[in-house]
Amino acid sequence: MPGEDEHSFRTFMEENLYEGLRIPRENTFVPDGTAEDAEFECAGYDAKLRKYPLDLLVLGIGTNGHIAYNEPGTDFELHTHIAELSEESRAAEAKYFDDDLELVPKRIITMGIASLLSAGKILVLANGEDKADALYDMIKGSKSEDCPASALQDHPNVTVIVTQDAGKRL
Repeated sequence: MPGEDEHSFRTFMEENLYEGLRIPRENTFVPDGTAEDAEFECAGYDAKLRKYPLDLLVLGIGTNGHIAYNEPGTDFELHTHIAELSEESRAAEAKYFDDDLELVPKRIITMGIASLLSAGKILVLANGEDKADALYDMIKGSKSEDCPASALQDHPNVTVIVTQDAGKRL
């Protein structure tokens, strides 16, 4: 969807992060989901990540253990790519689309796990009891593509901040 769409990730980031930090739009990079050549867009985003390495990456975790919409089964070696959203993830996103699942995209451009792991420091935020199992699998489970967040076990600098209910199994 176009970055100007009220439901787009770009709009979300501008309203919830960039504006508050007064980061000019020209200093932000969000892949263009409407690009005619999505593979070219992915490659261009990875080129930007090489030119401007991430110092800090802030992530949430999905109830199924996804990070940055790298759903269960995603290859840990992937860089920026086109991802198919699981029905669980789409249902969770419906609240941002007036609860109309038909409006929720089925595919997105996202940073792959290899791209995420290139960040100097990673901060994971989790809120809600429905994240408890995913957090447990991320931290205490074996590293597995069944829980994409478990790839963070390989990163030397990860901080996890959770609410009490999200961390109840830890």
